[in-house]
Amino acid sequence: MNERVKNHHLACCNQPDEIEIIPCENVHALREPEENAQDGTLFELALGGLGCRAYHEAVEKPKRIEVVGTPVDCVDMNGALLFVDALVRGTTPGIILAVNPEKVIRAQQDPALLRHMHEASLLIPDGIGVVIAARLLRNVALNRVPGAELMPAICAQGAGRGYRVFLFGADSSVNEAAVARLRRDYPGLVISGFHHGYVNDEEMPAVVQAIDRSRANVLFVALGSPRQELWMARYLPSLPHVRVCQGVGGTFDVLAGRVRRAPAMARRLHLEWLYRLAANPRRLLRQSALPSFAWQVISAHLRGKA
Repeated sequence: MNERVKNHHLACCNQPDEIEIIPCENVHALREPEENAQDGTLFELALGGLGCRAYHEAVEKPKRIEVVGTPVDCVDMNGALLFVDALVRGTTPGIILAVNPEKVIRAQQDPALLRHMHEASLLIPDGIGVVIAARLLRNVALNRVPGAELMPAICAQGAGRGYRVFLFGADSSVNEAAVARLRRDYPGLVISGFHHGYVNDEEMPAVVQAIDRSRANVLFVALGSPRQELWMARYLPSLPHVRVCQGVGGTFDVLAGRVRRAPAMARRLHLEWLYRLAANPRRLLRQSALPSFAWQVISAHLRGKA
């Protein structure tokens, strides 16, 4: 990776824009800021004059490996943010999905989900089980990139770089609370619009049109897996302005304060899954995938296969 890119990828001039909310039926859209930070000037300054073409050439797609038949990318948080910025500045849209043991087991049973994972632009190692499996089976030292941390990191980066984001998913109260939290934490972030996820098939075309009219280039989709993966594969081609589309699962609930993340100590010890299970025993059915995943990883390790 080009060292100048590495050193400058988080540099930005964080100058908040004035944002006015304009209701549009059930979709809330925001006015175009008077000065668009995405005209290239701010970006050139942030990169120390590196130049957009050189920047895109320097950012390479992360290496992709497989663990028990499911793909995952060898990327850390900084690398993911670099890749996101390259997508935003580029011309080809990309889908970002999280990979964890639950999704691995589901993908083994759902060919469509597995296909969408293979087609995704970036597969972040979201779960500690996947990180351990990569070390055991591929001798690759991955670091976790939790989707619940990547989304706010993208917003922090985008606040100074002119990203236009749209939040789609969850119920109305959670969605609106997540928007309020992002506006409070990242006052320079342009939130082009937001809409809850309780939409039937007849209403969906209008929602897709509203996202398109917002001219958002970053779209966060919180519909749960595998629904959000299927939604992105189906509707992203109808959203020509979107360059980054991330499936974020329950991250809106975390931002809204409805779900608490594990304490920092539990996260450092990689016990967030246990904390979440203790906080919500109803997750037990979902967590039942963990023993199956662990058995497959151990068996493959003993056989010397991935």
